[in-house]
Amino acid sequence: EARLTTQSWTNVLEGDSMDQDVESPVAIHQPKLPKQARDDLPRHISRDRTKRKIQRYVRKDGKCNVHHGNVRETYRYLTDIFTTLVDLKWRFNLLIFVMVYTVTWLFFGMIWWLIAYIRGDMDHIEDPSWTPCVTNLNGFVSAFLFSIETETTIGYGYRVITDKCPEGIILLLIQSVLGSIVNAFMVGCMFVKISQPKKRAETLVFSTHAVISMRDGKLCLMFRVGDLRNSHIVEASIRAKLIKSKQTSEGEFIPLNQTDINVGYYTGDDRLFLVSPLIISHEINQQSPFWEISKAQLPKEELEIVVILEGMVEATGMTCQARSSYITSEILWGYRFTPVLTLEDGFYEVDYNSFHETYETSTPSLSAKELAELASRAELPLSWSVSSKLNQHAELETEEEEKNLEEQTERNGDVANLENESKV
Repeated sequence: EARLTTQSWTNVLEGDSMDQDVESPVAIHQPKLPKQARDDLPRHISRDRTKRKIQRYVRKDGKCNVHHGNVRETYRYLTDIFTTLVDLKWRFNLLIFVMVYTVTWLFFGMIWWLIAYIRGDMDHIEDPSWTPCVTNLNGFVSAFLFSIETETTIGYGYRVITDKCPEGIILLLIQSVLGSIVNAFMVGCMFVKISQPKKRAETLVFSTHAVISMRDGKLCLMFRVGDLRNSHIVEASIRAKLIKSKQTSEGEFIPLNQTDINVGYYTGDDRLFLVSPLIISHEINQQSPFWEISKAQLPKEELEIVVILEGMVEATGMTCQARSSYITSEILWGYRFTPVLTLEDGFYEVDYNSFHETYETSTPSLSAKELAELASRAELPLSWSVSSKLNQHAELETEEEEKNLEEQTERNGDVANLENESKV
């Protein structure tokens, strides 16, 4: 069956190659992919599918779509055990929290029981003249309970260590110190886990689309950000990155190359006072990576815009970061955002129902470079379209014709006056 299957696939491939006009055969070598990439490959790939789906680098919810595979130096995670525990999921974190305390209680309970067993306290439980190491310790369960009371400093008063047991005193000191260290480590880990500002980023929202339109006579790329909470983000700042593979002049291929997108770094517009939703604008100029991209070329580009909003949470003072991304299908050419801020009686109101809404506006389909060249030739502002330029030329021509007619009528009137004067 395997031979028949191989032969059938060979016949199919030969038949397809005969139907196509191919100048020379091309040998396709399958690259060696990591395990996760091989698992993600589809089992059946349609030959009719010509449009490849763009794989996100950062998802819309801000999570990075990157998996670290074949990491052999796993011991590095243990060198930073505190961060490793904080990064674990809650179910594993709680399991480790319970297991650490249970193991320490059992460990020291076993030692207390061994001390009592070696000293012979178990054989003199009913002897009132015998001084045990720990009073009322008559088995492993009671030793375990005494270990819990010692480490948690509960102290019910029923089981007490005596001064006739030096080894017990030393063990009491060791358990008290180690118990304090365990408490500080685990409670600190849980506190950091609870106070992480990741959930604060859930109330920082980005618009579902980015838009490209004219603003102040210049072609701009824009997106909107907002904060749903009344407690504000202190010292908020915004950054944007263009994720796009490129090839250098030397032939080196750089996958997922990161390029900065200027959103007001030099003018201070990247530092936000995020009380109401703001529209972040990127001017498409000669330093912009979108300088040569037109409306027709934009859907053909394989790029992703990653936006990063950072700031300190006002309530806790911890740094918070929210992320989102836009691929080419989420960039709307010739659109603007619908206003969401209205003036009410004594206050401003934000309508978040219109936060993601856009409306179409008149925008040239040329790239910023072509618009600059066209404007430099005609010496006109960038915001004027070709039709407006033609209309202005027509208006100038009509104005010149009207002036010529007025001058001609004035000359004719002057000539008639001179003739009348000559006749008189």
